[in-house]
Amino acid sequence: MKKFLLYLGVVVGVVLNIIALGVGAKVWASEVDDFAVPEAYIKAVNPGYNVDGINNVGEMIEIGRNSDEPILLAGLVIGYTNSSGNETVLVEFPENSWLVGESILLRLASSPGHELAALGYTKTLAFKAGPLVIRRGDELIDSVCWTGKDGCVAEFKSASPTTLVRNLETGEFEHIAGYEPIYAADNYLVENEEDGKGGGESQCAKLMFSEVLSYYDDSQAEQFVEFYNDGMEQILLDGCQIKYKNKYYPLSGILKPEGYVARYLDDFSITKNPATSNILELVDVNGEVVDKLEYPNGQKKGTSYAMIGYGEDGKEIWRTTFAPTPGEPNNYQEHKTCESGKVINETTGNCVKVTVVEEKVCPAGQYLNPLTNRCRKIVAETVKTCKEGYYLNEETGRCRKIAENTGADYSLVTETYEEQSSFVALYAVLGVAGLGVIYVIYEFRREIGRLFGKVFRRFR
Repeated sequence: MKKFLLYLGVVVGVVLNIIALGVGAKVWASEVDDFAVPEAYIKAVNPGYNVDGINNVGEMIEIGRNSDEPILLAGLVIGYTNSSGNETVLVEFPENSWLVGESILLRLASSPGHELAALGYTKTLAFKAGPLVIRRGDELIDSVCWTGKDGCVAEFKSASPTTLVRNLETGEFEHIAGYEPIYAADNYLVENEEDGKGGGESQCAKLMFSEVLSYYDDSQAEQFVEFYNDGMEQILLDGCQIKYKNKYYPLSGILKPEGYVARYLDDFSITKNPATSNILELVDVNGEVVDKLEYPNGQKKGTSYAMIGYGEDGKEIWRTTFAPTPGEPNNYQEHKTCESGKVINETTGNCVKVTVVEEKVCPAGQYLNPLTNRCRKIVAETVKTCKEGYYLNEETGRCRKIAENTGADYSLVTETYEEQSSFVALYAVLGVAGLGVIYVIYEFRREIGRLFGKVFRRFR
């Protein structure tokens, strides 16, 4: 009986083991056949290659959708850890963003064909790095790494370009040559809250340049670029980028409505005082340029170039100001602030020493000559009095005798006065008569001569 029970126990154990192995096989097979793909997952990754002298050819991240319905992407973050172990947020999806198609394509903003991507990122992927993750807050949703160690996929090889593509049956990633990602503009929508439809303003559209400080005192880390939120809703800055000389530099954080934020340039620098002008561009998450800032020659130490308002034509007014205000409303100050004891010379813009001119006070009995700024003795003015019979000549200041007229010394003589005009007329008549006599004598000279001849002959 004991042997029977022993044999029965062995048989039962074997059967149970077989059943357990079978169930375990079925469970493993079930896990393989029904790989638990998250709703949003990493579908493909390419770090970009150098092809015909062009860098980052093909760099992209493809995010797939494992759902029959559109997926709300708001709050999802694409993070990347480089070979040094430093993690970077590549993309944080904005509010009301949806994955409505099979997949969406993300590309490095400086890579060829980046305009075909739904969103852009600025940190290039390395051939040996990871993990690349999708997370929401502290929740890890999906990840992949390519170091060839600790369960990671083999690293990329520059000599043989490939793309890491996920096998949805096994959940594993495989290096595949010649993979072409799916791109469809309608697969990604940022919903407009007013009408509930896609095609609304992009994430960074309400963001605008407000101020730039390029001419630093001691360190380039003093340089900053300021942005202003011109909208009535907060803006998620992750994904917005500064483009400068064909390179991209990310923004991060959240900017409240009508708020200012200064992005200090501790990871790159801009020209302190360009010879002509320098251009900075604000690039949206989709690679579109939404604002441009051109700061001119003439930047000075201690100044910034700031937008201080709008003109009558609606255009922005920018001025160089001696009152930089990073992260705050701008303030226009035309001249520098002078130290104590100095004032600004508005002609030169330089500070000059204050010269205090004190009014000179003269002692009693003296007055201040304004021409020489000297004190002079006051000379008392007295009125000269002349004795009786004399008067004071004001021009000479001397007394002169008064001439008296009693009438005895100066008798009156009656003078006859005829009008001059009558004499003039008389003289004119006599002159005319004389001329007439002369004319008559001249005309009748022969007759007169003969008449005088007869008279003389008679008396002889």
